[in-house]
Amino acid sequence: MIEWIKSLSDKDRESFIAFCKQTSSPIQMYLYSRFLGFDGTIVDCDKWAQKKFKKRNFKEVLENEIDAMQQDISNLRDGIQMGMVKQDMGTARIAMLQKELRGTIKQLGDERVLLDKQGLILAGADRALREMLSIFRDDPIEGPLSEASMGVWTKILQEES
Repeated sequence: MIEWIKSLSDKDRESFIAFCKQTSSPIQMYLYSRFLGFDGTIVDCDKWAQKKFKKRNFKEVLENEIDAMQQDISNLRDGIQMGMVKQDMGTARIAMLQKELRGTIKQLGDERVLLDKQGLILAGADRALREMLSIFRDDPIEGPLSEASMGVWTKILQEES
């Protein structure tokens, strides 16, 4: 992967590195690298990204937060049953925690849908642009078409990010 990155033009290398800094999706990084001509595997791309860009896994943070809130609700219910927390106060706290829990679950679901949507759009764009470039391979318009494809790819990335 490192050798391939070194082989890129300065403009493409800069664009790819900037994209990888922003995204946390190894699939999107791989699609972009394939568009730029990378022949390796998604595993190679993912290993490189994990070494090069230390990123926090926010999905995991939200999942841990959901687990903690469920435990808090359970502890609060136990406290009410044992008489350590007044019934009316405990019920109000449980309702508040459940509302927060539902919000966090919705946020996690929304982020999964967004990531899936972005991945599908980029995969479709990658396939369409590759097919178009292969059709016009060795044609006089291949160079301009390749430049136009890069412009389209960049525009799609900006709109989906």
